[in-house]
Amino acid sequence: MLRRIEFWVIGGMVASLLVAAAVVFTRPHSFRGSVIDPPLPAPDFALEDGSGGRFRLSEQRGKLVILFFGFTTCPDVCPTTLSEMKLIHKRLGTLAEDARFVLITVDPERDTPERTAQYAASFHPAFIGLSGSEEELQPVWKAYGVYREKRQTASASGYLVDHSAFVYIIDRNGNWRETFSFGAPVDDMVEDVRYLLRER
Repeated sequence: MLRRIEFWVIGGMVASLLVAAAVVFTRPHSFRGSVIDPPLPAPDFALEDGSGGRFRLSEQRGKLVILFFGFTTCPDVCPTTLSEMKLIHKRLGTLAEDARFVLITVDPERDTPERTAQYAASFHPAFIGLSGSEEELQPVWKAYGVYREKRQTASASGYLVDHSAFVYIIDRNGNWRETFSFGAPVDDMVEDVRYLLRER
């Protein structure tokens, strides 16, 4: 009789664990960034990639794009964000092969395509740096709501560029899905990017 009771107790515990696991794995994903709902088609652009070619967003379908706007002489926000993107790339493991990490300059006066590409690649060889003329970049900044303003300083660089510091997540179908503010936890970005890379 005791063995029968133990059997039913153990069986009940196993059943409870299976139900709990089913709930966890079927629960809708809860995004941690600022969600674009419904998702919007990400504004297309084509900019120079430093190797003589042009990177066009619409040609990246099937890849998830993690997009950031910054500049190569940025003293703090840009290197911090790109370092976080490097960590995201590492934590994604093999999933990172299906992601594109992209930096677009907000300082075309100094950031040539070659310089921007080299700067992005200094954080990770797979990172893509894009630039162009101000005339080419203005509509891209506007389409993504990027704030930028040159500010004269007494530093050797002569001026800095104040700019918004969002990270934009564009899914495999070319839809703008969410935005992360500067300082967002890396764990949150990793979880959302991992989910979108596995989404079908």
